[in-house]
Amino acid sequence: DVSLEPTTTRGWPKPERLAPAVERKLFVGNNLALQGRPVDAQRVLLTNEDINIGLCKPTQDDDVFLANNDGDSLYYLHEGAATVQTPAGGLDLGAGDYLWMPRSLPHRFVKLAGPALWLHMELKRGLRIPSQYLNPLGQLKMDAPYSHRDFRRPTSIPREDGPSQVLIKRQGDFYLRTLKTSVLDVVGFDGFVYPIALNISRFSPKTGHIHLPPPAHAVFAAPGLLVCNFVPRLVDYHPQAIPCPYPHSSVDVDEMIFYCKGNFTSRKGVGPGCVSLHPAGVPHGPHPGAYEGSIGATRTDELAVMVDCERPLCPTKDAVGVENANYHASWRV
Repeated sequence: DVSLEPTTTRGWPKPERLAPAVERKLFVGNNLALQGRPVDAQRVLLTNEDINIGLCKPTQDDDVFLANNDGDSLYYLHEGAATVQTPAGGLDLGAGDYLWMPRSLPHRFVKLAGPALWLHMELKRGLRIPSQYLNPLGQLKMDAPYSHRDFRRPTSIPREDGPSQVLIKRQGDFYLRTLKTSVLDVVGFDGFVYPIALNISRFSPKTGHIHLPPPAHAVFAAPGLLVCNFVPRLVDYHPQAIPCPYPHSSVDVDEMIFYCKGNFTSRKGVGPGCVSLHPAGVPHGPHPGAYEGSIGATRTDELAVMVDCERPLCPTKDAVGVENANYHASWRV
C-alpha cells in the first residue's frame, strides 16, 4: 500500500436516520437530484439493522474501485446500462438486470450509457438464494423460478487497465487505499465469491387459482428480509377470483416496493421510479374501484421489486426530501 487514509471526497454520506415509519409513505425517486460517479451518486432512503435501501443516478464512470465491507450489494438497474469491472472479471449490465456483488470485492462501473436510475440494496448480513429453491446438496430445484443457466458470471480474467485506488467502506466510513498497480492486474481467479447478474425477465412467476402471498414471488433472501419480484404474469384463475390484491395489514413485516413499469392497478399516482413504504400493522390496499375493476382480468403487466423486512424501516432525511406528503391520506379518496 502507498496510503490508507480516511476520505470525505468519495462515497455517499452516512444516512441521517429518522424514527421508524408509522404511516404509509411514497418517495418519488426521479426527484432525487444526483449526478456524478456511481460511487458518489447514490443515497440511502430507508434503513434498518439488516439493510440499507437507496437509489443511484450516476452520470459518469467510476474512477476508483469500491470495496464495500459493510455487506453484500444488490443492484437493480431500472434504467441505463454499464459494465462492472472486478478482479474476478467483468459483466455487461442493462435495464432489468440484478447485480449481486459480494462483500468487499473491489468493483467499479464504467461504460455508462443512457439516463440511469438504479435501486441499490446493502445487505448487512449477506445475501442468499431462498432455501425453498435449493435441494439438500445446494442445487436449484426444478420448480425454482430460475435455473443456474439464468445467472451470468464473469467468464474471463480482466484484460483492461484500471485505476490503482480502492475506496473501502467500513462502518459507514470511507477509506482511500492506493495500490502500486490496479486491482485488475491479475493472472487468474480461484474461488466461489464473484459477481453474478440475473435479468428480471428470466424470473418465472408462479400463479394460482387464488391470490398467492409475496413469498411465492421471492427472488433473493437475507437474514431478516426477503426480496421479491412482481413480473408480468397470468392472474388468479378461479371463476370467482378477484385478481387485484385485497386490502391487508402486513403485521410481521415492513413492505418496500420499487415500481418499475406497467399499469399499477391498485394505486393511483404511483409510477416508475417511485418507492413506497407500508409499515407493519398499517392497513393498505387498492384505491376505491380498483378491486372491483379487476374482476375478469386474465393477466397483469406490472413490474416491481419488493423487500419485506422483519425489522422496522426508518426513512432518512434524503427520503423526506422527495416524499409525496399526500400519500398516506390518499386512502380517504
